[in-house]
Amino acid sequence: MQITASQVQSLRERTGAGMMDCKKALTENGGDFDKSVEYLRKKGMASAAKKEGRTAKDGTVLSLIDADNQAAVLVEVNCETDFVAKTDNFQKFVTEVARHIAKANPANADVLATQAFYADASKTVGDFVKEAIATLGENIKVRRFARYPLTAGKETRSYIHMGGKVGVLVELNVANAAVKNNEVFTSLIRDLTMHVAAAAPQFLNPSEVPADVVAKEKEIALAQLQGQNKPADVLEKIASGKINKFYEETCFLNQRFIKDDKKTIEALVKETAKALGTEMSVVRFTRYLLGEGVEVVAENA
Repeated sequence: MQITASQVQSLRERTGAGMMDCKKALTENGGDFDKSVEYLRKKGMASAAKKEGRTAKDGTVLSLIDADNQAAVLVEVNCETDFVAKTDNFQKFVTEVARHIAKANPANADVLATQAFYADASKTVGDFVKEAIATLGENIKVRRFARYPLTAGKETRSYIHMGGKVGVLVELNVANAAVKNNEVFTSLIRDLTMHVAAAAPQFLNPSEVPADVVAKEKEIALAQLQGQNKPADVLEKIASGKINKFYEETCFLNQRFIKDDKKTIEALVKETAKALGTEMSVVRFTRYLLGEGVEVVAENA
């Protein structure tokens, strides 16, 4: 039978479910309104759409190192309250999303929502999210994620701070795989993840800083020097010094190590590599602050 737009709209107004879900419910139940309502309730979709309009500002950042799918994942999932964020059901849901990302390698959150869910191909990840919304009673959004493949010659570590408020992934090039289980190496990469969490670098190194950002910093520096009775070349030199200070504050490799401010992160990595008799370099890092900021992904070409 043909399902009309008015039937779909009526069911949507009654249940709050999505238009396509309402149409599917009516189609599978021969247009019977009450059976369609029951169908949507059983599917956990009857109240999900109404909740989807509410603000999701809490949640968690979770990391997963998946040996089976050879991937490290960092994902931020938002809900409405800290109470729900701390429940076992929410944490299990986020872990399942992370496992799916590790296995299916979606390009972005939009693609993720359309993929067949790894644990049940009869539904999409979007359907899985709707079921969680209905079960937990709050709006839920998979906000962002990063996925690093676990490949030969590289080593990745994660760090979660403040119970899921901050999450970090750091990836290193390591020439000699034998050092990966060395206590000195494991201490280094753990310290690097903790440093990223605490110091919040925005870039990997100065070459990663966009030219317009550098130009703006120089403009600000020169404006601060206005009125000083000094030659132009001297003012230029002072401005350059301020730019270098900016790099030291925002670039991971230029930052002073939080445990020893006498050395930079770059110097720390080189020093450790020499001690281990191998070559090492930071490839990239990702840092998420729950509910704020943007994804920071910095890579060595």
